[in-house]
Amino acid sequence: MQDKASLTVIGKIVGVYGIKGWLKILSYTRPRENILEYVPWLVKQNEEWQVMPVAEGKPHGKGLIASIEGITDRDEAMALIDSEIAIERDQLPAAKESEFYWVDLINMQVINKQNEILGVVTELLETGANDVLVVEVDKQRHLIPYVQDVYIKDVDLEQGIIQVDWQSDD
Repeated sequence: MQDKASLTVIGKIVGVYGIKGWLKILSYTRPRENILEYVPWLVKQNEEWQVMPVAEGKPHGKGLIASIEGITDRDEAMALIDSEIAIERDQLPAAKESEFYWVDLINMQVINKQNEILGVVTELLETGANDVLVVEVDKQRHLIPYVQDVYIKDVDLEQGIIQVDWQSDD
């Protein structure tokens, strides 16, 4: 139905709340409540993306809960647990200069100042102090703090290359 390349995953359904079909949501947006601003959601079920409009959503404790139009009981909601939530890429606001969406950095090649290829970005981790690039090649893994002008020297989205000040383990 949807072209995966045009989608951006913004969260995941991690549980149910109550008996009326409400869902517990893990948001990948910052702040986390921003996930509720994107409508409609595309929810992945059985390897297919389904359009699922959000009827209502709100912060709850340390997380978020939401109800989806047409999901009215706990059993229907339980079938959605572990489903990813995505939106069309063009629903995202344009990134500001020198800012990037994490999804844009995935699969970029990472090269250090000595022109050694350290690998490709496989994921980013949020640690509280700073974000961390997870860079992998041939079972070798580098965890590089995402600190502009200290470790991250340049990000070239067009070339797909991140230049870093980081030593290889060789």
